[in-house]
Amino acid sequence: MKIIVTGGLGFIGSQMIRWALDTVPDVQIINVDSLTYAGNPANVAGYSEDPRYRWEAVSITDHDALEPLFADRSVDAVINFAAESHVDRSIMSGAPFVTTNVLGTQILLELARKYHVPRFLHVSTDEVYGSLGATGLFSETTPLNPNSPYSASKAAADMLVLAAFRTHQQDVVITRCSNNYGPYQFPEKLIPLFVTNGLEGQPWPLYGDGLNVRDWLHVSDHVRAIWMVLTEGHRGEIYNIGGHNEQSNRAVAEELQRILGLPSSVMVAVKDRLGHDRRYAIDSQKITKELGWEPLIPWQEGLRQTVSWYQTHQNWWKAIKSGSYRDYYAHQYGACNL
Repeated sequence: MKIIVTGGLGFIGSQMIRWALDTVPDVQIINVDSLTYAGNPANVAGYSEDPRYRWEAVSITDHDALEPLFADRSVDAVINFAAESHVDRSIMSGAPFVTTNVLGTQILLELARKYHVPRFLHVSTDEVYGSLGATGLFSETTPLNPNSPYSASKAAADMLVLAAFRTHQQDVVITRCSNNYGPYQFPEKLIPLFVTNGLEGQPWPLYGDGLNVRDWLHVSDHVRAIWMVLTEGHRGEIYNIGGHNEQSNRAVAEELQRILGLPSSVMVAVKDRLGHDRRYAIDSQKITKELGWEPLIPWQEGLRQTVSWYQTHQNWWKAIKSGSYRDYYAHQYGACNL
């Protein structure tokens, strides 16, 4: 099975690649990643010599560079992880989010359709639903109500994917997942930022009152769900993937304090993010009933494992926070977008 994985040098995409190469004997993977700021070849360093894997330093917005990867008509599936994904960055400048997340998705859909790729899986986010009140869950039929340039661009991409199904009968599926955590997550995100700052003796910036709630899911549980949807999901359908694990940002920080043995004074309140959604919570009954998926890693166990990984892989995240990884790969791959 030959799969094009876009954004495979990022956090979730690289987990997907490692999992597939370790688990699926006959898989072949073409990793399409232009090496933007959150991409890191070190995420798949142990697999770079595997004959079933190759990396193409190509942007999903570059139609002409992408087309040869599809042209031999041997691709069995596309899994589209590639996205600009950080809300704060989208607030500062939304244009790159529209270009990558919307235009890039459309180009991939067109090429997959032209060369008759049997399945296109688009990885989206629960943020397209907007914000919940104190009760309730997002289902696959919840109306979209994005509140940031990032989530708006993802919602637009979702609509293009569904339009490809309705207009062209293209075989597509969409997954919408809750917040992920685990190894190799870029250290601007909440959990790795707090862990690495804690290991460096730096403060933890906590937005507003810290009571914004997210549903947390270990990244390994997420990629298992993606594989199930890829191989067993029904065409034209959306599948929510959630961890059944709602935690406020403050509760996450307090649990990390306990694991790391740090005082509460490490947390520093900062001005709240613009358009900060108050609560997300996922109803994932559909994927459980149809495909039999359930999250396997308990929250506290997964969090302890994640902290341990950052403690034992300090070279990985210190190179990112210092910027030295960017200098190295800019030298190695001068044409890449760093």
